[in-house]
Amino acid sequence: MTPVTLLTGFLGAGKTALLARLLRWPALRDTAVLINEFGEVGLDHLLVEPLQGEVALLRGGCVCCSIRGDLKTALIDLHDRRRRGLVPDFRRVVVETTGLADPGPAVATLVADPVLRHAFTVGAIVTVVDAVNGARTLDSHEEAVRQAACADRLILSKTDLAEPEATAALRSRLASLNPVAPVTDLTLDDEPEAALLTDDPAGSASTRRWLCAEVPAAAHGPVGAVMIESGPVDWTRFGLWLGMLLNRHGTRILRLKGLVAVEGVETPVVVQGVQHLVHPPLHLPAWPDGVSRTRLVLIGHDFDGDLLRRSYGAFTGARAVTGARAAVPEMRTVPERAAADR
Repeated sequence: MTPVTLLTGFLGAGKTALLARLLRWPALRDTAVLINEFGEVGLDHLLVEPLQGEVALLRGGCVCCSIRGDLKTALIDLHDRRRRGLVPDFRRVVVETTGLADPGPAVATLVADPVLRHAFTVGAIVTVVDAVNGARTLDSHEEAVRQAACADRLILSKTDLAEPEATAALRSRLASLNPVAPVTDLTLDDEPEAALLTDDPAGSASTRRWLCAEVPAAAHGPVGAVMIESGPVDWTRFGLWLGMLLNRHGTRILRLKGLVAVEGVETPVVVQGVQHLVHPPLHLPAWPDGVSRTRLVLIGHDFDGDLLRRSYGAFTGARAVTGARAAVPEMRTVPERAAADR
């Protein structure tokens, strides 16, 4: 399946400028780009050859399309054009969302739609935050908070234009919103790496960041993170707890990722989701230290960490444990049937 990376960020954060610079890398020449308004973005200087209607070929070989309807329609159309040979083949898709977009519905479209989920899979959520206006934006707009909290990685733009003290305060605030997403500083003088869009967020590096980062014991402000750790759990009981949790608090949960030790199964299972939707579970080949331990990170609004841990214990029967966190091994996917068998 073709991975779809979401490039998000509030109005004026610098998403389009970053995307235009990234597309110059040869590693991204087999990328399809979906943008919200074809005639209103700063990619026009990269266009060299129109193909059909609102589809164009970028200088580096990327396919560029507009989204004037919904995301599903645009992706189906793009997939059909590729199948018929009307556009060059591509190995990944990057969707630049509008500045006011909540990433949740886009992820829901990819995960839940019966047509799309057989051709596409969710890639990274990359969020650009403006160092000059980011703090005020987070104060005023819930969409900006959700964009930051849902991110697999955060890009802090315009740091050369902001006061160092303000940038440090913003970086600290982002760490409280999403303590397990790495932050990359970028100015117009920096050369962004293609890996910002090509790294697999379901791969070893991202999983290691998410599950082995130091999560504060208490949330800071209305949005914060909670870590739950335990020994092996019964998969049915764990699924019941997770389903009840999402049913009761789905609108408050912005992001979750977890490495689950399942009773009777030697290898770990990765679960992750955005808001009330959970991706199909993935399986790792082995535990890095030979110790089976469940680790879950939940990011959301007004969490009571102690209450979450008590409900987890009550449903699963697993006792919470503490201790040093081990690195997560390299991730490899297995057929969905194996995931269902778990």
